[in-house]
Amino acid sequence: MTENIRSIPSPLVKTNQWVIVISVLLTWVSGIEWFLLVPFLSGVCGLIFGLNPIMQVASLFLRKEPNAYIPEDWEQQRFNQTIAVSCLGIGFVSFLLNWDVVGNIFTIIVAVAAFVAILGFCIGCFIHFQWKQYKYRRSIK
Repeated sequence: MTENIRSIPSPLVKTNQWVIVISVLLTWVSGIEWFLLVPFLSGVCGLIFGLNPIMQVASLFLRKEPNAYIPEDWEQQRFNQTIAVSCLGIGFVSFLLNWDVVGNIFTIIVAVAAFVAILGFCIGCFIHFQWKQYKYRRSIK
């Protein structure tokens, strides 16, 4: 018997990660912090409404059925998106306030994490796993 696990096709997650990386790079190159709003607002929509516009558009380009792709865990991606949205939001507001050092730190964090995830190691997944392990160990004491 299989359980009903919510998942997201891997290409949609990768597209979202690329949009984060490209938006941060465009912000750094152009000095226009408004590029950060694309992944930020998409991420906020995903967290609040369960519908990420970037992934919705990308899903139109899937060549196979969504379940034919490697699945990414929905709960894990939600956790990762929360971190990304937080970093993008702090970065955006920091740039608006001319706190460029803080803005750069938070956008570098999210861009590096997204790019490393594209390469195959999910930093957010590692943090999430460690958090779950910590909660489990505390629950059995």
